[in-house]
Amino acid sequence: MNATTRLEAALKLALALGDVPARPPRLSAALHDAVFPGGGRVRPHLALAVARACGDTEPALVDACAVAVELCHCASLVHDDLPCFDNADWRRGRPTVHRAHGEHLAVLVGDGLIALAFEVLARAPTLHPERLGGLVRALAIGIGASRGLVAGQAWEAEAKVPLAAYHRAKTGALFEAAAVMAAVACGADERPWRRVAAAVGEAYQIADDLADAVGHSGDLGKPVGQDVAHVRPSAVQTLGVEGAFARIIALRSEAEAALPECAGRGHLVDWLGRVVERLLPAAQGQARCG
Repeated sequence: MNATTRLEAALKLALALGDVPARPPRLSAALHDAVFPGGGRVRPHLALAVARACGDTEPALVDACAVAVELCHCASLVHDDLPCFDNADWRRGRPTVHRAHGEHLAVLVGDGLIALAFEVLARAPTLHPERLGGLVRALAIGIGASRGLVAGQAWEAEAKVPLAAYHRAKTGALFEAAAVMAAVACGADERPWRRVAAAVGEAYQIADDLADAVGHSGDLGKPVGQDVAHVRPSAVQTLGVEGAFARIIALRSEAEAALPECAGRGHLVDWLGRVVERLLPAAQGQARCG
């Protein structure tokens, strides 16, 4: 089973956990729309790639980690699109959850997906239950108010926003959680994977900043110009377009240099290369169109 098939199957199983007659049907529909169809699924794919590099010794637990990370990411998108934040009408080429299902259900969907992420972890079969505490902690930090997704969103309410801290919290933290959780699930040292994930997360955010600055809504399936409209910091504002491209290339080298020696290292190098190759042509194409 390839990584995409494995991940989508695990996500469908997770959504089915609470899909019982007692659950409000409109909520069920909104939850499904928040998760399917997905975007690039880069964060959970990072978890699977790290697990493979570490031997993938606990596949069921790794699947739970990948699913939990993606559910939290989807929750963050639902909340990010709300009228009180970006007030976005489109996401992944479709109406946002609050446009399709109502603002009140969108708030509940985001909350419900976060709760489901922790339920998925708690239910995961494992030969090493002592690892679950570390997994819960890593996910909580990745989405929390200190340096996770909540902190990233809250930085937008501040008068002065440090670009590095903002990007690290809003994007990098969940990438880091994905890599760390996969390593912990497999019983590997988490420390080198933090550095790898930080570089991948920053590259992904810079590409997103480029797309927002010079892209087109029809191509991206979501609104553009949001950083300027909401007075948010951006790598394009700080580095310029060419500087942002150069930084993505440098981050690929940083990620590869940080990779620890392991049996699956070659596979992960290839995976990193494919991720950056997808980011760069898209961003370059948007720059030419702009």
